[in-house]
Amino acid sequence: MITNQKELEALIRRARTVDAVALDTEFFWEHTYYPKLGLIQLALSNEECFLIDPCAFSDLSSLGELLGDRTVVKIFHDAPQDLSILYQSTGVMPKTIFDTRLAAGFAGISSTISLANLIKELLCINLPKTETRTNWLRRPLSQKQIEYALDDVRYLDAVRILLLSRILSPEIKGWLDEELRRYDDPNYYEPPLDENRYLKIKGAGNLSRQSLASLQELASWREQEARKRNRPRGHIISDQALLSLAAKQILSCEIMEQSGLLTKRIIDQYGQQLIALIEKGLLCPEENCPPSLQMVKLNKTEQEEVKTIQKNISSKSAALCLDPSLICNIAELRSLILLQHNPNKIYPKKLASGWRQEFIADIIC
Repeated sequence: MITNQKELEALIRRARTVDAVALDTEFFWEHTYYPKLGLIQLALSNEECFLIDPCAFSDLSSLGELLGDRTVVKIFHDAPQDLSILYQSTGVMPKTIFDTRLAAGFAGISSTISLANLIKELLCINLPKTETRTNWLRRPLSQKQIEYALDDVRYLDAVRILLLSRILSPEIKGWLDEELRRYDDPNYYEPPLDENRYLKIKGAGNLSRQSLASLQELASWREQEARKRNRPRGHIISDQALLSLAAKQILSCEIMEQSGLLTKRIIDQYGQQLIALIEKGLLCPEENCPPSLQMVKLNKTEQEEVKTIQKNISSKSAALCLDPSLICNIAELRSLILLQHNPNKIYPKKLASGWRQEFIADIIC
C-alpha cells in the first residue's frame, strides 16, 4: 500500500520505464455528485502489484505524469469511468490506453464482458466477486478487499497479450487502434452539456416538444444544483418527478403537493423555481423547442430492411470475429434505414466515418 509521496514518486518512476502497466480504480458514489476515489491499483507485472491510497494524498500529479506518458501503455478493463475519475483527480489527459473489454469485441468475444468472465475464458482463473459493493473509503482495508483489488490488475497484461494474439488481421488490428485512439481525444473527457441532460431521462420520448422544452430547463437546473451541492441528481429531485412536472405542466405549489410527486420540504425549497422553469419552457417558441424524441415508425419495407442489414452485419461480424454490437445499436440502424431514403444519404454520426463506415460500405450499397 502506497501512502506517502516519496513511495508514490518512486513507483511512478519505475512504472515509466516499462512498456505497459495495468490500472484500475475503486470509488464510492452513493451520496455525492462526484465519485470519491477510494483506491488506485497499479501493476507492473502479475507479481508486482501495488495499491495507492488516494485518501492519503493531496497531490496526485506524479500519477498524472504516468497517465500522460505516451511511451507507456495503460491497460484498463472498461476504461471510460476509470479514466474520467483519474482525469478529475490528476488534471492530466490520459494517453495510450488499452481497454481489454473493448479489445475483446475485436477478438471474437463480447465487448461488454466482465473482467471476471474474461479472465475465466482466457486464463481459466475464477476470481471472487465478494467485494463489488464494498465501501472503499473505509480504513483499514480488509484482507479480502486487498486481494480483490489486486486481482483487478494482476492479470490485465496477460489478458492484453492473449487478446492481441487472437487478432490476426492487420485490418481488424487497425480498427481496434482507431477505436482506442478515442481515449486520447481531449473532447472525450468533456462532460455532457447541462442543456442536454434531459436526453438521459427515461420516458422523455413520450413528451411533446413544448413539454420537452420544460424538461430541458428542469434537468439543466437540477444538474447545476446537484453539482453545486455535490449531491446525486436523484437526491435533488428524481427523474420521474421531473418528467411528470414537465408532462403535466404543473404551475402551482398546491397541485405539486396534491400530486404526491414531491415532498413538502422539496416544494418549500424549490417549488417557485420549478414553476418558473416549467413556464420558461412553455413560453419557448415552437421552432426553438427541442426536436421530438418520439421514435419514427418504420413501414413494412423499412422493417424488412432493418432485419436484412442486421443479419448481414451479424454474418460479416462472425466472419471477422467481431462483436456485432460494436458496429451499431438498433436505434442507429433504424436511423440508417430512414436516412437511406434521404437523397443526401447523411448517415448517423457513428457510421459516417472511420472503420464503421468501411465495415458497412458493402452492406448498405
